[in-house]
Amino acid sequence: MDNRTEVRGFLTSRRARVAPEQAGILAGGNRRVPGLRRGEVAMLAGISVEYYGKIERGDIAGASDAVLGAIARALRLSDAERAHLFDLARGAHAPVATVSRTRAGAVTSMPRPMQTILDAITGGPALVRNGRMDILATNPLARGLHAETLDAPARGNIARYTFLDPRARDFYPDPDSAADIVVAILRTEAGRDPHDAAMHDLVDELSGGSESFRTRWNAHEVRQHGGGAKRFIHRAVGELSFAYEEMQFVQHPGLTFLVYVPEPGSPSEERMRLLASWQATGDLAEPATAGEAQHHSR
Repeated sequence: MDNRTEVRGFLTSRRARVAPEQAGILAGGNRRVPGLRRGEVAMLAGISVEYYGKIERGDIAGASDAVLGAIARALRLSDAERAHLFDLARGAHAPVATVSRTRAGAVTSMPRPMQTILDAITGGPALVRNGRMDILATNPLARGLHAETLDAPARGNIARYTFLDPRARDFYPDPDSAADIVVAILRTEAGRDPHDAAMHDLVDELSGGSESFRTRWNAHEVRQHGGGAKRFIHRAVGELSFAYEEMQFVQHPGLTFLVYVPEPGSPSEERMRLLASWQATGDLAEPATAGEAQHHSR
């Protein structure tokens, strides 16, 4: 991805989102652009209009942390958006080889100790993915939960499954929210490693195959890792609810360790035991009928 284009798209989209009143600016009646004007951002950031215009056009190399921080405050960026702006600035400085060597997005297999740790987790699904949303390693419960993602046509990629596999609309109770999160994760990773050729190929593939992806990609939303609650509707056992946590590997930047845990004594815990049994015996080969899935979700 062209760094200048990414910077320009991100900053203009953030500027359009901030109403003048939010920034304490009295808006006149003859405004031709949504949100703030360039001059207003420059004033709020304490820099010249010319310099801010240069940065917004994509010439961000050389901008100091103080300037970037001032722009982030002027545009009322979230923590995730502020980090993304700094990532874009670093990407403008670093040579291709330097950036690519520092990320783990291209990792396609896991060291054995990681797999041993995953296999030791038996209370819920656990997996490792990279920034491109490739599932690199799983425990048995995660293989059962994400069986559709791991087979064709998604080939183990959560983003490809979400946007190009029609079954995803049934797997996610709120498919639009799931799609928003997936694109925000990809956007964040693309900012960290703008020279990842495989990411470029994936974005091109998704853009060519999904208007929904193209619309979200052009919105420039980003996301930080975290935790919370997730729900899925598994074709064999019905609805599953989890608390989940995303963690990062210190020695492997760019890899994310995810663990999903059902509430003790809940229907989801019972369904996970059923899923584990079916996974162990290979009975997940044939999808459950609609009636069976409805029965298990009760």
